[in-house]
Amino acid sequence: MEEKNLLEWAKEAARQFAPTETAVEVSPYGSGHINDTFLVKGEKDCILQRMNRNIFTKPQEVMENIIGVTNFLREKIKAAGGDEMRETLTVIPPKTGGSLYWDSRGDCWRMYYRISDSVSYDRVESERDFYESAVAFGNFQQLLAEYPADTLHETIPGFHDTKARYEVFLQAVAADVCGRAKEVEEEIAFFRGRKEIACGLGDMLAAGELPLRVTHNDTKLNNIMMDPKTGKGICVIDLDTVMPGLAVHDFGDSIRFGASTADEDERDLSKVSCDLHLFQLYTEGFLEGCKGSLTETELSMLATGAKVMTYECGMRFLTDYLQGDTYFKIHREGQNLDRCRTQMKLVADMESKWTEMERIVQEIREK
Repeated sequence: MEEKNLLEWAKEAARQFAPTETAVEVSPYGSGHINDTFLVKGEKDCILQRMNRNIFTKPQEVMENIIGVTNFLREKIKAAGGDEMRETLTVIPPKTGGSLYWDSRGDCWRMYYRISDSVSYDRVESERDFYESAVAFGNFQQLLAEYPADTLHETIPGFHDTKARYEVFLQAVAADVCGRAKEVEEEIAFFRGRKEIACGLGDMLAAGELPLRVTHNDTKLNNIMMDPKTGKGICVIDLDTVMPGLAVHDFGDSIRFGASTADEDERDLSKVSCDLHLFQLYTEGFLEGCKGSLTETELSMLATGAKVMTYECGMRFLTDYLQGDTYFKIHREGQNLDRCRTQMKLVADMESKWTEMERIVQEIREK
């Protein structure tokens, strides 16, 4: 669909929601890569999104999760004397009822009130930003600690089932549909030689050693709306991947992305490492936000969560490379392989710093 046509469809969709039915100023918004997002200017600004049906094949289940979680958060925020209109998302129903508007092409649209007086950042501009994002994601865990996670839909089945991801990786190696396996034997051996990383957390969940939690599953800095005056996190957004999962996965993915010293597709691997200062900073913020809601076992597995998520992501990049770059978007030949290699370097770097990483977590726990 051409951009001009999509904008016209967005304007039509905006008119299906009461707060913006007379809106004429509709414009593309944000930097997301999954859904198409628009800012609808009006008496109260709103965010309109066309959901990506290729990724979210059951959008109604996504919205049921979001409405359940945000309603729960709203009650917690009000009870604490907070501002529920700024501190959690508010879904605006279409005039036809429900939570989604379906247009004549079969696309589905949803709307939220825009979080007022807030900004988001695509990159860590300062250490304080990283720390405050950790506090916000930790607080998200704490507020939802009593939510029955097993009642949520698994909107992307097996999203962080690392053991299942490992089996898919082995199948991709065996099939070798693009004839690329020979050139990446070293990378294949790296992941095969660390199979225990793929199995550990899942086995602990199955054994009841780790609790099932409400998890965000996309804990990037730009999914926190920040107060530009105080610099503090206001609201966790982009709740499409809110599902049952492990708290250590949410923690680990933030470390994988935010504590790396290089871009995800950096070719010069000498630039790639896990910054222990940033690791410590994020751990301090995350545990501050969690306010004691994690179990002792969860706390002991935080560093492991960082290694597992880095291993998993690298393995997924390699799997996609072997399968012909069909999942992750690439902008140049070999980009997924470069992404895989940065994650490998991070895993190896974490292994070399393992004693120090565990010491950092332990010292913060004891404060």
